[in-house]
Amino acid sequence: MKKTTTIWLSLFFIFLSRSVSAQSPFPAFLQGTWKVVDKDRYEHWDRISDSELKGVSYAIKNGQKIISEYLKIIKLGNKIVYSALVTGQNNGKEIDFELSYKDSTYSFSNLAHDFPKHIRYTRLEGDRLHISVEGKSGQGHAFDVYKVINESPGENPNYDGSLANKLGADDYGMKSYIFVLLKTGQNKTTDKQLINKSFKGHMENIDRLVKNGQLIVAGPFGKNDSNLRGLFILNNIATIEQAKAILQTDPAIENGLLEPLYYSWYGSAALAEYLPFSEKIWKKAH
Repeated sequence: MKKTTTIWLSLFFIFLSRSVSAQSPFPAFLQGTWKVVDKDRYEHWDRISDSELKGVSYAIKNGQKIISEYLKIIKLGNKIVYSALVTGQNNGKEIDFELSYKDSTYSFSNLAHDFPKHIRYTRLEGDRLHISVEGKSGQGHAFDVYKVINESPGENPNYDGSLANKLGADDYGMKSYIFVLLKTGQNKTTDKQLINKSFKGHMENIDRLVKNGQLIVAGPFGKNDSNLRGLFILNNIATIEQAKAILQTDPAIENGLLEPLYYSWYGSAALAEYLPFSEKIWKKAH
């Protein structure tokens, strides 16, 4: 009996050790600024918490910082996800890559993405990293970076920490929003009573969402070939699923007269600051 118990305990600890080793370590070492060898290109990471890093990739040209990517690494349950938002690409959407770890290399992969499919960070000696960006069949590029000591990229002498915290700004003065395009819906009814009641409720719902701090931009488009009717920028809403639930309170959307298209959007956290002024410049109610 004792021998059997010992065997079971041994198997248990082997299983436990494998389970722990299978979990990739969080790459907290990335915190700080890294410079590409022989080039004025940088990657800077801030540690938001024990389970989240936010970063930015940029170049210095003529003394100006040119941002090319907004980055994030966050632990979600048993997964660690690297999100990249490349300026001017993917319709402003973040692309997610999941972490695996082996032999000092942190590999973030998304095999469904066209390029890249893998982003790899390999730790080298002396605060150096080898970074490779890979597609299929050897497509891609690689470079080495080193950690810049005592470097503070682009510190803002006018920074107001209390205002930044109030607005939910990150270190770059930015935050995530939900951008909604409204197009003509599938309901082609000619019932004027329903149409008028729905769009009256649509305007009332806009006012309610603004008062709740959930809507900071709304407005109609002019005539266009894409059947786009208007747009919303939703504030302090974490996910598209939450946005969908909130906009079901809009009668024009609920009745199919308007169809919303949802996108994650990254913009200035100061956007909402114009709202108090908007109340002072209208002369006639809508």
